[in-house]
Amino acid sequence: MKDNKGLFFAYLLDGKGGGKSINWSDIKNWTENDGILWIHLDYSIADSEKWLIEQSGLDELVATALINEDPRPRCTILKDGLLVMLRALNLNPGADPEDMVSIRLWVNENRIISTNKRNLLSVTDLCNAINEGNGPHTTGAFLSDIAERIVERMTDIVNELDDKVDYLEDQILNIQSYQFRSTISELRREAINLRRYLAPQREAMTRLYNERIAVLNDMDRMRLHEAADSTMRYIENLDTVREKAIVIQEELMSHLSEQMDKRIYVLSMVAAIFLPLGFLTGLLGINVGGIPGAENQSAFWFFCLILITIIVMQVLIFKKMKWM
Repeated sequence: MKDNKGLFFAYLLDGKGGGKSINWSDIKNWTENDGILWIHLDYSIADSEKWLIEQSGLDELVATALINEDPRPRCTILKDGLLVMLRALNLNPGADPEDMVSIRLWVNENRIISTNKRNLLSVTDLCNAINEGNGPHTTGAFLSDIAERIVERMTDIVNELDDKVDYLEDQILNIQSYQFRSTISELRREAINLRRYLAPQREAMTRLYNERIAVLNDMDRMRLHEAADSTMRYIENLDTVREKAIVIQEELMSHLSEQMDKRIYVLSMVAAIFLPLGFLTGLLGINVGGIPGAENQSAFWFFCLILITIIVMQVLIFKKMKWM
């Protein structure tokens, strides 16, 4: 990556679904008559930043947006193209999916400039499609294609969250409740983090298909409409996951509170029963003269009988008062 001076890769698309890989020298010599140019850069590399600002021919605001460290999903329509920021799940090995990867795109009729830092599987899929001759024919098709691929890869993660919360809902009273607290908190955190970016992303896609833009034809707008609808369904599913997690957490706290009340009740009953017994045994255990029955061989058993009688009387009284 460093040897390419910030260039992940670049393609010259043939308009028929295929394309050929090119390098920096080809990019510098490119003209609009050569075909559609797609440049994918690592914005964290200084050479990429320098090229975007000084040599790309882009407006300074557009170039700055393409190297923004943490952009919010949005769509900005300009007179000479589209500036689109999207977020995709981080499906790299060992990564948390909710730690979403951003991709920044500048699209006009003849050129696509995209930037990101971490590997994005949707971009890799698109490269493979181009190599196989099944890629986009136009820049508008490219934009709708990348949006669809990003949305498609969210399906498994959102469904997995839904399945997890359904499992917890079924098992909340059957398994030790304490082990669920961290799991529920993690589910809520994942749902909130995903929704944080999906909501504005859906708004960006909605604006794209609602606007009459030269870059997008009717088919492109239809595909973006479907991607926006799918994103909306995921948002609704995440809202459901979050609401279910709240209900489960409330049920869990209620269950834990009920368990604690039962334990406190048992301890209170034991304390109430043994309180008078402890008083009597303590009273007779003081080390002073005159303790009744000290010289009587049967006094101990008589005292035990008294204690048993007191216990029975207490139990009867508690039952009569419906304390037991």
